Amino acid sequence: MSYKFRDVFKAVDKTSVHWFPGHMGKGLRQMQQKLKMVDCVIEVHDARIPYSGRNPDFKNTVTGVRPHILVLNKKDLGDKSTYQTIAKDIQTNEGIDHVLFTNCKDQQCLGIKSIVPTAKRLIQGSNRFNRSEQPEFNLMIIGVPNVGKSSLTNVLRNRHLNAKGASQVGAIAGVTRSVLTRIKISIRPLIYMYDTPGILTPHIRNLEHGMKLASVSCMQDNLVGEIQIADYILYWLNKNGFFDYVQLMNLKEPTDSIQEVLLSGALMLNKSMKFNHPDGTTKLRPDFDYAARHFIRAFRSGELGKFNLDHVYSKRNDL
Repeated sequence: MSYKFRDVFKAVDKTSVHWFPGHMGKGLRQMQQKLKMVDCVIEVHDARIPYSGRNPDFKNTVTGVRPHILVLNKKDLGDKSTYQTIAKDIQTNEGIDHVLFTNCKDQQCLGIKSIVPTAKRLIQGSNRFNRSEQPEFNLMIIGVPNVGKSSLTNVLRNRHLNAKGASQVGAIAGVTRSVLTRIKISIRPLIYMYDTPGILTPHIRNLEHGMKLASVSCMQDNLVGEIQIADYILYWLNKNGFFDYVQLMNLKEPTDSIQEVLLSGALMLNKSMKFNHPDGTTKLRPDFDYAARHFIRAFRSGELGKFNLDHVYSKRNDL
């Protein structure tokens, strides 16, 4: 069966996807000040959005001429069938030769195992400028919020030092607020890591890029709006022909209406909220916010499928 859906996503409030708190500007300045002490930059991004939201300012302000490794994290939540193409495209068009896919939950992940050896090889083959006589290697880990930078640092520390994590980790974007002191992650060779705050661009000009960031939790939900995020996810799933949400939200068929999706979900979950009726009484209505959170969690966890949001899929109209 064929369905007609939106061709373009229109946000109710476009300003909500422009999020650049003061600590991000401060963090970027701190990162630049530390660069003279850095031998290699590890850029981390979410494998589900390999292009969208990556901060283009890093190329001019942070990475520069230093060895640069791009780590696409959370690969367990993305579409692995697209990874080889992504790596080749980034190598060809961006000149980043070293693209690794990682899963911080998997201690045997090949990408995790490759980071330290790759960094060591690149540093030893590079011009270390004023650090050529220094015996230790310093890495700086950068990226947008909530892509797993602190988790990656902790995993490397655990793997190479058998030590507990030293960086604060959280599920909400913006946990790391400043460039920390050096964190030792390896003894042989001696390697330290600078953890840094997630840095977005001051202005996300492309609305879809902003909504993709929000969809995978690289922006705080309350700043963008949970219903707006749920609406974008619905738009993207419909546009690409993925309809598993029909069963999740107890619908009869696919729909382009987020209100219909959330109403059905709230009724199924038996979730309601109180509101003051104009007649002065307190009544109950379906809790759309709870249903939106349920929908978003299912999408982010991979329950609705494992996707590359920057990839165009052939539409499937099967249910």
